Amino acid sequence: MRSAALSSFITPRAVVPVLCLAVAGAPAAEPPPEPALVVSADGAYVLNSRARLAWSRCVEGMHWNGKTCTGQPLQVDHAGAVALAAARRRADGGDWRLPRVPELQRLVSKAQRPPGLDPVLFPAAPRNWHWSGTANVDVAPVNPYNYGNITEGRSNDTAGQLAVLLGWAVNLGSGQARGDVPRPTKLPVRLVRSTD
Repeated sequence: MRSAALSSFITPRAVVPVLCLAVAGAPAAEPPPEPALVVSADGAYVLNSRARLAWSRCVEGMHWNGKTCTGQPLQVDHAGAVALAAARRRADGGDWRLPRVPELQRLVSKAQRPPGLDPVLFPAAPRNWHWSGTANVDVAPVNPYNYGNITEGRSNDTAGQLAVLLGWAVNLGSGQARGDVPRPTKLPVRLVRSTD
C-alpha cells in the first residue's frame, strides 16, 4: 500500500530532473595532486617542488651511475658531516647543507613496507641514522634557586655544554629523530640544497 502511494507521486518525468541536479551539482573531479618527490631530468637528484628542495639520490660516498647508487656510504662524525656540506658547496656552487630534522622525516614513506625511503627515488639507500643540521632548540630553563639543581650541579651552562656535545639524527628506516646523539658518532650524510 505504501509503495503504491509513493509511486503515484513519483513519475519518470519527476525523477529525471532530480537526477540531473544531483549530477550537475556534484563537484568536478580534481586532477590527482602532483607527487611531492620526483626525479630530476638527469636522474641525479630528487626534487621536492613543494618545499623547493633538491636531494642527492645517493648519500655522501656513493655515486649515481645513471641507474643506481654505487660505492660505500661515508660514515662521519658531525664535524665531518658539516665539512662534507661545505666541500660540496665549493665544488658544485650550490647551497648544499645538512637537512633539518623535519626535512629528513618527510623523505620517509610510511606507505613502504617496512617504512623507509622509496627505493625508486633513493636506490641502495642506508636505512639507518643520518646526521641532521638541526641545532638543539628546546632547552628547559634551570631554576638556580631550586635546591635540587644546586646540589646536582645543574645550571643553564650545562644545557649549552650538552648542545655542543650532542647532535640531531634521523632514522631513515622509521622517521624517528633523536637530539641526544654524541657528535663523535659516525653516521651517513644525505645533503640537500634549495632549488631557488
